[in-house]
Amino acid sequence: MSKLYIIPTPIGNLEDITLRAIRLLKEADLVLAEDTRTTKKLFVNYNIDTTLASFHMHNEHRVLAEFINRLKAGKTFALVSDAGTPGISDPGFLLVRECVKNNIEIECLPGATAFVPALVNSGLPSEKFIFEGFLPTKKGRQTRLKLLLEEERTMIFYESPHRIVKTLSQFAEYFGEDRKVSVSREISKMFEETKRGKAKEVLIYFEETKPKGEFVIVVEGKK
Repeated sequence: MSKLYIIPTPIGNLEDITLRAIRLLKEADLVLAEDTRTTKKLFVNYNIDTTLASFHMHNEHRVLAEFINRLKAGKTFALVSDAGTPGISDPGFLLVRECVKNNIEIECLPGATAFVPALVNSGLPSEKFIFEGFLPTKKGRQTRLKLLLEEERTMIFYESPHRIVKTLSQFAEYFGEDRKVSVSREISKMFEETKRGKAKEVLIYFEETKPKGEFVIVVEGKK
């Protein structure tokens, strides 16, 4: 039966995967992975020997038609990213869209997504929020920040260790030094850390502490 399973994988601790996810990864005809080397480590840990194929932002347009044709022929595929849920700041949207166009059944399993624990752990309002993902690195960055000046809902961003200080500096500049923020890094890993406080305070902390790992920034909305 033609079907695509979208399967979340652990964002740090390998124990954070569901029993159903493991079973479906074993049963699939093929697993499409953002980086097969990363996914192979997960497979080794859970004795999964399903064939892996690369599917990432650099090849997805080139290989898309082939995978859609194989799905239409009756194959069952699973899609995973390096960590978390595919399609959330990761490859996946293009494949899902084409499956919808071709009436291929899709099922997304519930599971790990980094921004959820970061939001809940932040202490900031979580009943209404927006997920911004990664800000543009160059073109459109200032425009995006200006658009968010009037945002009243809690805002969630992803950031790399190389840009975290720059981003926090801009948040203090655009949103104000007293705006409450919460920065979580290495979620579910050994050195997990959450730093909460005013934008200026959190900026100073990461200026003095070498940033490591992947970051989720939660920012209070305008009052």
